Amino acid sequence: MSRQIATFFGVGLLPWAPGTWGSLAALILGWGIERYLGFWPLVVATILSIVAGFWACRAELRDKPGDDPSEFVIDEVAGMWIAMLFPAAAFYLRDMSMVWPGPIAAFLLFRWFDIKKPWLVGRADQRHDADGVMLDDIWAGVFAGVVTLIIAALFHVFLI
Repeated sequence: MSRQIATFFGVGLLPWAPGTWGSLAALILGWGIERYLGFWPLVVATILSIVAGFWACRAELRDKPGDDPSEFVIDEVAGMWIAMLFPAAAFYLRDMSMVWPGPIAAFLLFRWFDIKKPWLVGRADQRHDADGVMLDDIWAGVFAGVVTLIIAALFHVFLI
């Protein structure tokens, strides 16, 4: 079960750019959760992905510590959903469902922070344990969500 969760039910086993595919799968699924079930189910799904991600990564890396295996994408899912929570919360406060610029901006910014790994993202990535696998994407998600809202406010884009 931990292997299925770590690879997000096989998405991480795709041969090319599994992290991007994991983020994209999370974007589509998260957008569907928020659109059809609402903001709070997305919050619950995000919390569950974080808890399950820490558990699965610890279970899978128990006997083989090292760098973040490319097939582990539950961290991408958790980070992407964290990034999506920021525009989703802004829309929720306006009693609306998220429209496309919010989640797309969160996706692009999340991928940028996850690849470039600035500041706390990079520090978390330097940990060579299961917690480091999850923490770098959690930080990337937080930064992407905050920057999504800042850009929206600066450019008066209808994200919030």
